[in-house]
Amino acid sequence: MTDDVATLPATDAAAIHAATLTLDTHIDIRWPDPPDATAETDRRVDFPKMLRGRLKAAVFIAFTPQGKRDAEGLATAAARAEAMLRHIRTRADGAARRFCTTADELEAAHRAGALAVLSAVENGNAMARDLSRLRLWRDLGAIYVTITHDGHNDLADAARPKPDLGDGVAEHGGLSALGRQAIAEMNRVGLLVDVSHSAKSSMMQAAELSRVPVVATHSCCRALCDHPRNLDDEQLDMLRATGGLIQITALDVFLRPAPQGGRSPATVTDIVDHVDHAVARIGIDHVGLSSDFDGGGGVPGWRDASETGNLTAELHRRGYGAREIDLLWSGNFRRVRRLVQRGAV
Repeated sequence: MTDDVATLPATDAAAIHAATLTLDTHIDIRWPDPPDATAETDRRVDFPKMLRGRLKAAVFIAFTPQGKRDAEGLATAAARAEAMLRHIRTRADGAARRFCTTADELEAAHRAGALAVLSAVENGNAMARDLSRLRLWRDLGAIYVTITHDGHNDLADAARPKPDLGDGVAEHGGLSALGRQAIAEMNRVGLLVDVSHSAKSSMMQAAELSRVPVVATHSCCRALCDHPRNLDDEQLDMLRATGGLIQITALDVFLRPAPQGGRSPATVTDIVDHVDHAVARIGIDHVGLSSDFDGGGGVPGWRDASETGNLTAELHRRGYGAREIDLLWSGNFRRVRRLVQRGAV
C-alpha cells in the first residue's frame, strides 16, 4: 500500500480515490493513426480524461488481431506489435507522463504526481514463432503478453475459436510445445503471462507451468455471467493456489448477459458484484480492476477514464476501505509485477 493511502480514514471515498494509485491494466489504442492522447479525443481514454477521473496509470496495449498464420500474416503481426510498442513509449514525456516498466517506477511516478504510461502486447501470435521477440518486447517496455486473442494461435487454444480461420473447438489441447517454451522465456525475461482470452485448458496449464503468478488482465467471473471469456470458479481457485490475479473488467457482456436483440444492462454496480464474488471465492489479494476501454469496455457509471472515481465510490459503498481499494486498484498487481521482476534471469 502507498503511504498516503495508509493514513486515510476509511470514510471518505473521494479522498481515498485521490490518494490511491489507480491503475487500469488493459486499455486499447486506435491503430493505425492513433490520435494525440495529450488532447481531448473521441476515445474513452486520453490524458485529459485520466486527469479528470484521477486515473493515475494506464497499460496501453499493442494489440494484433488473430489472422492467417502464414509467413505474411505472422510478419505483419510482428511488425504491428513492435510499431505499437514504440508508439506507446512516445506517449510519455518524462515529466507529466512517465514511462514505467517496474513497480518501483510506477510508485515513483505516483509520488511525483505524474501519470504513468505502461505497455503490453495482446496476442502472442505476433511473436511469429520467434522466442527472441519476447526479449525485444520486454526491452521496448512491455510488462505482459496476452497469450492468445480470439482464435487459436501457435502458442495455445483460445476461449473463442475463429471458425472463419479454420479453428475447431481445440487445436493443441491447451498449450502447444511452443507455448510452453514461450511461458518459460517470459518468466526468464520478466514478462507477466496474461491468460485472458485463453481457453480454460490453456489457462490452467499456464498457471501450473509458470514459475511466477499469472494474471487475467481483463476478465470477469463465469459464475455470475456464463460467457466463454470469463473464468469459472475452478480457474479462480487456480489463481489463488498459484498467487495470481483476476482483473475484473468493464465489458458489459462479461458482466451481465445481453437479452436477445438488446444490450447488456450492466453498470458499474455489476463490476463490483464480480469483485465481490472473486473476493469471496479467492480473497482480496487475488483481485484487481481494469476497463478494456477502447476495446469494447465501458458501462454506465464507468463509461470512460473521466468517470473512474465512480468505481471507487461503489467499492467504498460496498464496504471496501482504503487498504482494500488500494489493493484492488494496483497493490495486488504491483506485488505480482515485483515477483515477475525477481523471477527474471
